Amino acid sequence: MSQRTSFYKFISEEQREHPFSSGKLTGLLLEVISACKKIAHLTGSGGLASHAMGAADSENVQGEQQKKLDILSNELFVESTQWCGYLAGLASEELDHSQPVPKEYPRGKYLITFDPLDGSSNIDINVSVGTIFSILEAPDEGDIQDGDFLQQGLKQVCAGYCLYGTSTMLVLTTGRGVNGFTLDRTTGDFVLTMPDIQIPPDTSEYSINQSYSRHWEPPVKRYVDECLLGAEGPLGKNYNMRWVASMVADVHRLLCRGGVFMYPMDARMAAKGEGGKLRLLYEANPMSFIVEQAGGVAHTGYERIMEVQPDALHQRVPVIMGSRNEVERIVSYHKDA
Repeated sequence: MSQRTSFYKFISEEQREHPFSSGKLTGLLLEVISACKKIAHLTGSGGLASHAMGAADSENVQGEQQKKLDILSNELFVESTQWCGYLAGLASEELDHSQPVPKEYPRGKYLITFDPLDGSSNIDINVSVGTIFSILEAPDEGDIQDGDFLQQGLKQVCAGYCLYGTSTMLVLTTGRGVNGFTLDRTTGDFVLTMPDIQIPPDTSEYSINQSYSRHWEPPVKRYVDECLLGAEGPLGKNYNMRWVASMVADVHRLLCRGGVFMYPMDARMAAKGEGGKLRLLYEANPMSFIVEQAGGVAHTGYERIMEVQPDALHQRVPVIMGSRNEVERIVSYHKDA
């Protein structure tokens, strides 16, 4: 027990390796962790927290029906981070526009974007959900506006997610690999349990919503059809399909054992003028940073996700990410097409 590495010890040792580090990122991450612990408690209460369950009488800016837990999780995240002095502003899936830190709090050097409760449609059936976040550098001066968040994923300082399932896990990268921490409920500490996560380059699992196959673009349909042909097909092996409908849960699985997660472009989205399903700034970019740091690939089918130049706070993109060789195969099919 004495040899276990807590998150605080881990991040402090990382900080010591950078003699010019100010410790401000560490301070912000500790507040993010505090928010995630509160959300974990709320989601873990399930039906016992009757005030938090069910649908809210509102929609978010994307026109999606909000759950009460979406709103409560967003409030918990904002309240836990905006006062700490490390943030200049924040942006959330549940907010129409970004918010500067209130004037009564010190202005910090970072911006944070987040999805407070990814996969919340699963909450009523006790399936894993999570929180995703991305940290960027803020401009030195001027009022914080939506445009300040429109930075390529390559400029992320840190990205992570917290998974609320049979255990609560924090997975994080600061650009020096990916590490996973499990919440010890007896002490309240996150403990390092998955050091230096690496995604296997090959896989026999893929994750996609098969019910939309009639709308897919030809390259994605070609790949999935080949997977379905199994060992007798051109890929020469049998595949399993897994789909949780919670990005955090699906990506966490591929980090643990390899795989490909896809929410590709399709005809329905194109007809609506949408660029994809998942939001670039607080879903696709942070998960891409994590996947790439773990040795995987994250792509839209047409370009590397982290090289996409955002043009709107809630911009959507197609997502294909996971084991390197499989994603590169799907990208090559897009090029062929």
